[in-house]
Amino acid sequence: MALLKMEKDGLIRLPRARCARPVPCQARPDQDATVWEPAIIPPVDLKRLTVEIIAHKYDSRLWNATIERYHYLGHKPLPGAQLRYLVRAEGTIIALLGFGAAAWKTKPRDVTIGWSAAQRQKNLPLIVNNARFLILPWIRHKNLASRILALVSRRLADDWQARYGYRPVLLETFVEKPRFTGTCYKAANWHYLGDTQGRGKLDTFHRHVKAVKSIWIYPLTPDFRQHLCKD
Repeated sequence: MALLKMEKDGLIRLPRARCARPVPCQARPDQDATVWEPAIIPPVDLKRLTVEIIAHKYDSRLWNATIERYHYLGHKPLPGAQLRYLVRAEGTIIALLGFGAAAWKTKPRDVTIGWSAAQRQKNLPLIVNNARFLILPWIRHKNLASRILALVSRRLADDWQARYGYRPVLLETFVEKPRFTGTCYKAANWHYLGDTQGRGKLDTFHRHVKAVKSIWIYPLTPDFRQHLCKD
């Protein structure tokens, strides 16, 4: 929502949205049955996983319904530019990921980058936030989460450029504590920067108490700071 507010205030210009308005999650009997635990759990071969970008309405609704049912945060439309993925093993969905707008301001990240307020305002769209990551609860396999993160991280910049016409240079994510420890991000070579102060993306008046989250980043290019600190 931070980027949408900035665009409304005339501070930045976002890529044109694919839909006029995000579609909320709606119950659809023809799809709901596909997000229940299957009778036979598919085998997982880390070398044969497939990653699919969401490009059609059916898959979009399936992604929404599955996230709503199994992710602890539920489904909320991702603001601004976004990409969503399905991960399959032997043709069966085992995981889902969603990427969208970066946080407007977070001190550990901004100190690591070393950018000014003006540079952040201009270059924030070059950071993409991993807003959702779900492995379906009946899937258990060692190193699966880090393998999925590695597969998606390697292709995201190309996918983003194909859809929006520019390449992001940095990924970020926020891991709620103490619910999660961020182990899979560490195993996938993401870098831990510190913790949030328990405030929301747009909370400039300390009015909203949020869960404290650990902050992780993954550079998509070695010179990401040079890109983010351009005037």
